[in-house]
Amino acid sequence: MGGGHHDHHTEMKIPDWRQYKVEGIKELEFLQKQLAARGLKDPWIRNEVWRYHPSHYSGPHKGLAKAFFRSFHWAFLAFAITVAVDKYVLKKEDGHHGSDHGKDHH
Repeated sequence: MGGGHHDHHTEMKIPDWRQYKVEGIKELEFLQKQLAARGLKDPWIRNEVWRYHPSHYSGPHKGLAKAFFRSFHWAFLAFAITVAVDKYVLKKEDGHHGSDHGKDHH
């Protein structure tokens, strides 16, 4: 029972906490300066450093672009289907109303 997972032990590697330093991360350094200007200090700011590690964080503008284009292919597919339905299906329905549309009846 249990799906046979007992035989496969994957060793989890815990990163060294000393590699995560606030120095050199401009967003967190800016936060420290803003807090210091008000006489405050965040003792837990080091816990946020991993979020800005290059393997996780590509910068504020790249993150925005990534979020915008994440579903872009689905939006383009929906657009293409809408255009195809409008062009082929709805155009055929317009043809059933008669062929004298647009002609002058007077």
